[in-house]
Amino acid sequence: MNAKQKRFCDEYLIDCNATQAAIRAGYSEKTAKSLGQRMLTFVDLREYIDEQLERIHSEKTADAEEVLEYLSSVMRGEQTEKVLKLDGSGIQSIVDINVSAKDRLKAAELIGKRYGMFKDNVNVTGAAPVVISGSDELED
Repeated sequence: MNAKQKRFCDEYLIDCNATQAAIRAGYSEKTAKSLGQRMLTFVDLREYIDEQLERIHSEKTADAEEVLEYLSSVMRGEQTEKVLKLDGSGIQSIVDINVSAKDRLKAAELIGKRYGMFKDNVNVTGAAPVVISGSDELED
């Protein structure tokens, strides 16, 4: 992959528009559409684009462990939130306060749901005999 092709790939990652990426990378506007589509078929360019997309995705997306760590810190009261507070002179300032009990309870509830702690259903298994009485009143 040469420098111009790498620039095309980096530009393509911005908006996933091959034509515009080719133009921004310095290719001719006349051939940008066909060239951009053709460049996406090159194996080395496609691999580079896919690697970059995967890296971007993994950096921006929280995984299950990160979510559980955050919920645990909220539940334990380790997180704060910023709120506006009015002082006596009529000026508002931003202060940090502990998260509310309602938010801590919600975090605990979400963690509990994750671990299946609140299942209401009761699973009963086994054989139960069925007895039908009054056979003289039943028809065949």
